[in-house]
Amino acid sequence: MRISAIQGNDGRRQPARNRRREPTPTDLLGGERGTWRKQWSGRLPVALIFPNSYRVAIANLGWQLVYDLLNEHPTVVAERFVLPAVDQPLRSLESGRPLGDFAVVCYSLSFEGDTLNLLRMLIAGGIEIDAARRDERHPLVIGGGVAVWMNPEPLAPVTDLFIIGEAEVVLPAVLDRLTAWRPGAERKKLLLGLALSFSGCYVPRFYTPDYHRDGRLAAMRAAPALPTRIRPGLLRDPEVAGYSRLFSSQAEFADLFLVELGRGCSRSCRFCAAGFIYRPPRLWSIAAIKAALARRPPEIKRVGLLGMEMAAPQTLAQISEVITAAGCALSFSSLRADAISPELLDLLALSGVKTVVLAPDGASERLRRIINKNLVEDDILRSSEQLAAIGISAIKLYLMLGLPGEEDDDLSELVSMIHELRRRLLKLGKVRGRLSEIRVSVSSFVPKPWTPFQYHPFAGVALLRRRLGWLQNQLRTVPNVRLVAESPEQAYWQAVLARGDRRLGRALITLAATGGNWRQHLVAQGLDPTWYASRRRDHDELFPWEIIDPGIAPGYLAAEYERGLKGGDSEACRVESCRRCGVCGG
Repeated sequence: MRISAIQGNDGRRQPARNRRREPTPTDLLGGERGTWRKQWSGRLPVALIFPNSYRVAIANLGWQLVYDLLNEHPTVVAERFVLPAVDQPLRSLESGRPLGDFAVVCYSLSFEGDTLNLLRMLIAGGIEIDAARRDERHPLVIGGGVAVWMNPEPLAPVTDLFIIGEAEVVLPAVLDRLTAWRPGAERKKLLLGLALSFSGCYVPRFYTPDYHRDGRLAAMRAAPALPTRIRPGLLRDPEVAGYSRLFSSQAEFADLFLVELGRGCSRSCRFCAAGFIYRPPRLWSIAAIKAALARRPPEIKRVGLLGMEMAAPQTLAQISEVITAAGCALSFSSLRADAISPELLDLLALSGVKTVVLAPDGASERLRRIINKNLVEDDILRSSEQLAAIGISAIKLYLMLGLPGEEDDDLSELVSMIHELRRRLLKLGKVRGRLSEIRVSVSSFVPKPWTPFQYHPFAGVALLRRRLGWLQNQLRTVPNVRLVAESPEQAYWQAVLARGDRRLGRALITLAATGGNWRQHLVAQGLDPTWYASRRRDHDELFPWEIIDPGIAPGYLAAEYERGLKGGDSEACRVESCRRCGVCGG
């Protein structure tokens, strides 16, 4: 079966005209380095799915890591599957085998919006989509990735086993069990053994949700002897930091070597799940980071650092010395507007960086206090001037609409700030002979599980359209300012998926199989999308995603939500001394 219809992640058919030729698996692997090719004989065949295009998949360090972890096991052969181009068959990249040839099917879900892609791929691959109907004849389906870590329940109906947390901690032990198991052996016994033996192993079939009459979750009943909640596995003190393992001419940044400086974030922004599920934030040792840098292929001359918001200035200085001594340039994803030091400016200038992203996130200082970003306007203006002065040609501002407490006046403050920023850059440009461009990137706020804003309703498509339209009208004719925006409709879809449950998951299965308008489909299945996306949650409500236990103390997120609505600030994580959230033993 082929995935024959071009559909967006919300289930709608997309225009098919003006299609360019999509690369085949042969094309993709022809320009790739780091590919594993192993003999199948005597090995457990494992499929590894990334439910988006190859271009998106190859940029995902987590997917690359799992690919290596699987193939480093001597009795496993793992091959990758990505979302195929229209009318191309679903086949593995390495050998062109169909999905049904694999005894184990793993998937990595990084974005809620890829959920339908995943379901379509499983259906196209001939996999029995309902986990409850699978028996010893069917492949074992294992799910992971940050999206299921936040909330696995929408995919519980299709998944035999979730690996919750960081793969390095849980996956090797699971592979030892799987390679001792043989297809055809009793899977229930295997799954029970995994659930009993390893933290981070969540088997949905052993947990039963009960619901109140109004639809809210009443309880999640665990089978006897199983833990009532699942603790994610977290990596501590690796010898080698995470780094790029695959390189491809098809990648967006084909000549970039990525290195993790750590995982998590200490800043405690109230909208950001990464700041909570990865707690405690962990900065890798200089030795581990240098060990990762030593894996850089000599022909790759650009190095991207992930997790700079946690790194101390002295850490960055040591790392930059290693990179510059190797004749490489540095690349950055985004920078804190209140942390632009002279040393960092020197590094940026030396590396020839031309575009820098600053993320105010909130349109006004008041909103930034609500979300605990705590950037004042002068931070943004001053840092932008400093960046333009060293030759940065484009300054990109990332913002969200629909944040809790947002009002029209907040957008007016944003427009005024952009005009003031343009005035300052114009003055600087006359001296330099070149004017830096301002790029405003706008998305819609989606409430996420495991954040203080998990209680807050999604703003609604109509309001977001109105505010986005007003902002576009205000900036459309401003010279040297360019605005790009994501669709509020897509954000609404993500808001439904992010806080979904198993009932939503079953409706998604039929939506993936039949296509059509997702809202109409959910309503036909007896589900109200606004109930999932746009209702305010009570502080004592039990959420589907609370089957996961990241160690956050009861009541902490609700208290943070109320503190945020009042504009109160919260300190950054201080792992050595802070006990506020409960993760570090409070």
